[in-house]
Amino acid sequence: MGNENRKNTIGERLINFAIRIVALVNKLPKTPAGYAIANQLIRSGTSIGANSEEAKDAVSNKDFLNKISISLKEARETFYWLRIIKSSKLLNEIVVNSELDECNEIISILVKSVKTIKNKL
Repeated sequence: MGNENRKNTIGERLINFAIRIVALVNKLPKTPAGYAIANQLIRSGTSIGANSEEAKDAVSNKDFLNKISISLKEARETFYWLRIIKSSKLLNEIVVNSELDECNEIISILVKSVKTIKNKL
């Protein structure tokens, strides 16, 4: 039972992160750079949770590893775009910093998941 609650918490955390990414993207300037980064960030930032959800129905440990690895790659890409937004000052640093922190924590969780499943293969 406790393990199921943990999974729900992670799933909810990924949904909440995706929602915050959507809100952040809507704040980006309506410029060529803003549109380009928004497109990339919305795809990667919402894909983390989507791939994690797909992993729940994996048919094997290898399939699970593949889906979680994709989530990890998307999280790393999201972190990259958030850093670009911060460094180029497209948005307030305080807003971006909280998303960078959450993304970094998500990356850590996914890295642990990948390592755990690799040890089972």
